[in-house]
Amino acid sequence: MHQLETLYRQIIMDHYKNPRNKGLLDDDRYIKNHIKNPSCGDDITIQTLIKSGEVKDIRHEGSGCSICCSSASVLSSLLKGKTVDEAQQVTKSYLNMIMKQPFDESIDLEDALAYQGVTKFPARVKCASIAWKAFEATLKKASEKTDE
Repeated sequence: MHQLETLYRQIIMDHYKNPRNKGLLDDDRYIKNHIKNPSCGDDITIQTLIKSGEVKDIRHEGSGCSICCSSASVLSSLLKGKTVDEAQQVTKSYLNMIMKQPFDESIDLEDALAYQGVTKFPARVKCASIAWKAFEATLKKASEKTDE
């Protein structure tokens, strides 16, 4: 197990030091959601571009701990290119996993599995989930737009 924990720590630190898809774009086609956790200072904005039922792009910007910032990077890498339905399923599985709820282990969480260990640190669950909840909100806003 020790080797796996070391690998997971490396994944988290890699995404923290070299974030993928960081930086918001000035583009009205993107749907944005901002969440700030006042208790710890994590502050994240997720920007999602959805076209023809597919998550074409995910951008993020924010500040906070390594768990918060790296999970935004992992989310953006993992979910870009998926259909909205696939992205929702992955997000639900991830959030269930870090909250110690039953989750669909047949869904490949890839680098997001690195956050399994946060369940041991309840204060860190919010850090690991804030970007995912912001992303979920962009999907909700997008579906409300298409319903209009």
